[in-house]
Amino acid sequence: MTESPLTMSPVLRIGPIPVTAPVLVTWAIIAVVTVASILLSRRLSLAPGKTQTALELLVETIDQQIRDTMQTGPATYRALIGTLFIFVLIANWCALLPGITPPTAHLETDAALALIVLGATIFYGIRSRGAMGYLASFAEPSWVMIPLNVVEQITRTFSLVVRLFGNVMSGVFVVGILLSLAGLLVPIPLMALDLLTGAVQAYIFAVLSMVFIGAAISEPHRVGIKKGEVS
Repeated sequence: MTESPLTMSPVLRIGPIPVTAPVLVTWAIIAVVTVASILLSRRLSLAPGKTQTALELLVETIDQQIRDTMQTGPATYRALIGTLFIFVLIANWCALLPGITPPTAHLETDAALALIVLGATIFYGIRSRGAMGYLASFAEPSWVMIPLNVVEQITRTFSLVVRLFGNVMSGVFVVGILLSLAGLLVPIPLMALDLLTGAVQAYIFAVLSMVFIGAAISEPHRVGIKKGEVS
């Protein structure tokens, strides 16, 4: 990646709307995940084959992580958390494709993902505790904490953006610089490390999403993971 992640030139325009390369890659990922989900779930069986077994293992792993982190049943949150994890994972691994910059190496994509988590936090918080109950949570443990709790809501959303953006972008820059200086073979170990880093960042993003939503839906005496524990 040679251009600044803060400035992007449009690849094409749809009427007056400019479409950049990260947007095109994001659309491609959405299309691939959607088609793969439809194809893989068309012929589910009580006697699963290898592919279905792998999918069931993935779903069960996500479900167990939701149970452990949010201290609640996973059914309501499985689709959101699973989709976030899979999208961020694939987007991060796009760095290994020649000529492709991962969408998560751009602030716009990371900000959109963080806003989805913020919206889900508010939505599930209101659905679980009611509008007044959710608003009252900003006055816990005392009304003097209202400004701090509002600021916390904003800063932890911002932290999702910065954490994902910084880690993915740095990996892209390092591999790109080594490719330009040392040729094709030398950066291969770093590219393998980039795979691991991409998976770890996807996992962290999903877990933090669960922590924030879990804090919003839980009563004060039932919160398994207190606000502010994850930095």
